[in-house]
Amino acid sequence: MMSFSLPGFDLSAFVAATLAEDLGGAPGAGGHDVTSESVIPADARFTGVMDSRDAVTVAGLPIAEAFFRALDPEVEIESLVGEGEQVPAGTELMRLSGKARALLTAERSALNTVQHLTGIATMTRRYVDRIAGTGATLLDTRKTIPGLRVLEKYATRMGGATNHRMGLWDAAMIKDNHVAVAGSVGEAVRRAVEAGVERIIVEVDRVDQIEPALTAGATHLLLDNMDPPTLRGAVTLIGGRVPTEASGGVRLETIRDIAETGVTYISVGRLTQSAPAADVGLDFTQS
Repeated sequence: MMSFSLPGFDLSAFVAATLAEDLGGAPGAGGHDVTSESVIPADARFTGVMDSRDAVTVAGLPIAEAFFRALDPEVEIESLVGEGEQVPAGTELMRLSGKARALLTAERSALNTVQHLTGIATMTRRYVDRIAGTGATLLDTRKTIPGLRVLEKYATRMGGATNHRMGLWDAAMIKDNHVAVAGSVGEAVRRAVEAGVERIIVEVDRVDQIEPALTAGATHLLLDNMDPPTLRGAVTLIGGRVPTEASGGVRLETIRDIAETGVTYISVGRLTQSAPAADVGLDFTQS
């Protein structure tokens, strides 16, 4: 089996919960596949090929493998491409051979995962390629499907992006609502510094908020919804004192102009929020 582990992600628990959702309970404990059990002989075997119908950046094959192995520990699986690899339409991704009932039962859970993660990785790669050579780094966001953040951020890495903070625990991000409650940008930052927070990301949507944020101790400035000329001026004003991040409404057709303003990072929520599923299929053939 492919070696696969992610900090904060329990692969076995994810596979078990996903299969139980599809089967109406845990396999062997009430959960079952009515179709396969009634149509497919218990001793039937199938071979199959998972392939991509579009050009994609691959992500999620080790997880797909885990679904098949959960129901058929003796399944023979050959992964044909690596995670993060860019492949043309028609590429075979995985070959497998095992118990027909098990493979057909696991098929949808395996495909859903690969289609979703590959879709994210593919969109991410398009954004990364668009800003190549500018020096800017693409970041993801916390705009993830609840329960899937670790996997979705893994997929953005496979597409070439860098992960932003993983959650509310690993950095402070002071946004407009925090500022509104605290009273000002400077006061909000001062409180975070006083609390001993090391990473303090501050969202500013006006140039006049920059100096108060820096003076109070911000370690990273998020320049929110600024057009390229404004961004360029803000980057010049900041003068490399802290990393800068452009965010808000970034699209594939605009990201190059944004990157060329000199910002350190560009964060894009649509990578995880709006990526379409990749067209990946699994075709079985009689062995």
